[in-house]
Amino acid sequence: MPPKKSKPSTQKVPSVTPADVSKEPAPAESPPETKDSSVPSKRKGNAKTKDNPSKAPRRSARGAPQPQPDPVKLLQYLLSPASLDACRPKDETEDLKTRGGHLRTYSASTFTPFEELVCAVILSRPISHALGLRSIRTLFNEPYEFTTPKKIRSAGFDGVIKAVNEARTQHRQKTAEELVLLADAVVEHLADGEDDVHLERVRKECGFEWEKEREMLKSHVKGLGKTGLDIFARRIQAQWPNPYPFADQKTLSGLQKLALPGSAEDLRKLIEDHWTELDVKDLEGDEDEKKRRAFVRILERAVGVDLEGNADTVRAEAAPNSE
Repeated sequence: MPPKKSKPSTQKVPSVTPADVSKEPAPAESPPETKDSSVPSKRKGNAKTKDNPSKAPRRSARGAPQPQPDPVKLLQYLLSPASLDACRPKDETEDLKTRGGHLRTYSASTFTPFEELVCAVILSRPISHALGLRSIRTLFNEPYEFTTPKKIRSAGFDGVIKAVNEARTQHRQKTAEELVLLADAVVEHLADGEDDVHLERVRKECGFEWEKEREMLKSHVKGLGKTGLDIFARRIQAQWPNPYPFADQKTLSGLQKLALPGSAEDLRKLIEDHWTELDVKDLEGDEDEKKRRAFVRILERAVGVDLEGNADTVRAEAAPNSE
């Protein structure tokens, strides 16, 4: 008697839609995924064994101790224009080549407190580092130039959504809505009129106390949570001395990957101790402001290097035997 044929399985395989694979779970300041180095390799080696004693194990260069970078050379490199390509997305570098060096970028330009607030709202959204910085370039440069509350309010939702669409970012509707609400909140609660971009009203009403300023911003700006406030604090301390020295956890992680101090106070002291060895001619302000701006530039470039996955490249630039 012939054996019975088994019936084919009727179990359905669930289909995968584009929506299932396009979700961005983390804010713009999330590093690219890296392979887990803890998973053992399946590659066969020629290691020495009891059965094959004549073959010695091959030594991997990966296991050899790497020379620690010189911290002063690291500071010098991060403060210099040479470090910019390591901390910015590739499309920003290409954009600068195409549109010219006058282009205002988050990586290299000086922004007003209002512009920093706009950036903090954008970068705290769950999008990639590249999309966040592209959105900022689109909003702050021609033809939109949304650099004051008045310009955003005059453009209205239709004008802002047009710019956000051009940036080809994600969460466009929500981002446009929050930027329009931000402009209204600044005029009504945080500034002295539609053209005020310095937000001194916040500082005065809070008695120049950072924690109170932080709470005031959080209570009036929709979409500005802890991540956005940390981004704002990290940048604004160049202009507002109150939070200085401040570094959020994401930035401290980036500093440690470069073998720089893992606390804001220790980094401040390192800069202070080697101040005369650093080239800061292009930084604005008196000496105290220059020190804060140098501190912020190092933080920004360290976190950018981390997000772009270039920590090893930068460490190599500051190795003891590098030129």
